Amino acid sequence: MKLHKLFLLFFIAFGLTMSNANLLAQDDDDDDDDDDQQMEEMDEEEWQRQMDELNAEKNNLQSRLSALNSEIDGLKSTSANKDKELEKCENDLYAMVGTTKSGVADFRKKFEETEKKINGKVGTPADARKMYYDEITKDKARCLPEFADRYASMTKKLADWEVKPPESCYTVVKGDCLWKISKMKYGSPYYWPAIWDANKNGVANMDSRKINRHKKVTNPNLIYPGQCLKIPTLTDAQKKEAENSSKRYRKVRKTKTTTTDVKKDEKKDEKKDVKKDEKKDVKK
Repeated sequence: MKLHKLFLLFFIAFGLTMSNANLLAQDDDDDDDDDDQQMEEMDEEEWQRQMDELNAEKNNLQSRLSALNSEIDGLKSTSANKDKELEKCENDLYAMVGTTKSGVADFRKKFEETEKKINGKVGTPADARKMYYDEITKDKARCLPEFADRYASMTKKLADWEVKPPESCYTVVKGDCLWKISKMKYGSPYYWPAIWDANKNGVANMDSRKINRHKKVTNPNLIYPGQCLKIPTLTDAQKKEAENSSKRYRKVRKTKTTTTDVKKDEKKDEKKDVKKDEKKDVKK
């Protein structure tokens, strides 16, 4: 009997517990639905708020862009006016030196070409004067700010270039020849005609113990110990000219040598023929 009562009480307690659990679960579900709805409403509000902020920022940026475009237009207008003023000033300046913008452009080309020749010592000073230093000097455009300092520098370099450098001297020793001396002094034997030309009318010095008739180099193949030969400083053009002279001299000398050898052979043949005829006559 007691056992049945216990079971009955247990089932009643269990039923009450399950009932309370269901009620709590229903309350939780209701709370979750309310929270979800509230979150949805808050998300829409937040989205709208952010959209309003972005639209306000967009409008602000558009206003700033419009202001900047207006400022750019104003600067372009100012720049165009300044360009016109600058062009007028340039034309007035060019008129003061008796030229025009196109005239200055032509002058600039000649100036740069001449400046390059003088700075690099291309050709000779006479070449630089001819193209176009002398012409530049006569033109007042050289006084323009663009050229004034460069012209002064170019003039000084040309003057230094035109000063003939002192000639060095080489004392001949036994076994020397112009070919050998040229290679020693210039690094190329083919410039020997330049040394010969410099000493045709008289060497730099001559050992007083030597014969006075050796004070000139009249024959490029004959130089003598004790002669102090002038060794001129050569430009690129002079080196080329000396090299061409060397080649011509060798060609002529080779031709003469060949002709001389032929004549020698002919004489030898004539002597042989004469001897043969003499022998024949003796036999007879």
